[in-house]
Amino acid sequence: MLTLSEVESLARAAHQGQTDKAGRPYAEHLQAVAEGVRARGGDSEQIAAAWLHDAVEDHALSEAWLDGAALGDRTKAVVLAVTKRAGETPEAYAGRILATPGALLVKEADLAHNADPARLAVLDAPTRARLTEKYARMRALLGLTTHRDESA
Repeated sequence: MLTLSEVESLARAAHQGQTDKAGRPYAEHLQAVAEGVRARGGDSEQIAAAWLHDAVEDHALSEAWLDGAALGDRTKAVVLAVTKRAGETPEAYAGRILATPGALLVKEADLAHNADPARLAVLDAPTRARLTEKYARMRALLGLTTHRDESA
């Protein structure tokens, strides 16, 4: 089985050269989500999934790679649960996350970092408004309160 350090290295390499919407290195987002999962009491499988949570969706790693990777079945299931699919409704996406043990915590940490006001502040107003609404809607679909302390 891959260690968390190996998973982190793999994720960083897979997303090498990618940047987020604010132009920051994408690995910063992965690290923030992994740290958010750890801070929320997540276990090593959830932390590994946090490092890999966007890898399949962003085509940084293939689903075939994930299937054959030396990772636990739960880690693989969480990564696939949080991977958005083309044409999928937000309701179907949220339903899959809620039906997959361990996935909600990873998505909660992902949403918390995505909705971080400091991160959103560097975006233009229309993009900031669109993303703020998108993240709030997903939090509602997942049953996450909007007033929960995101810094936890």
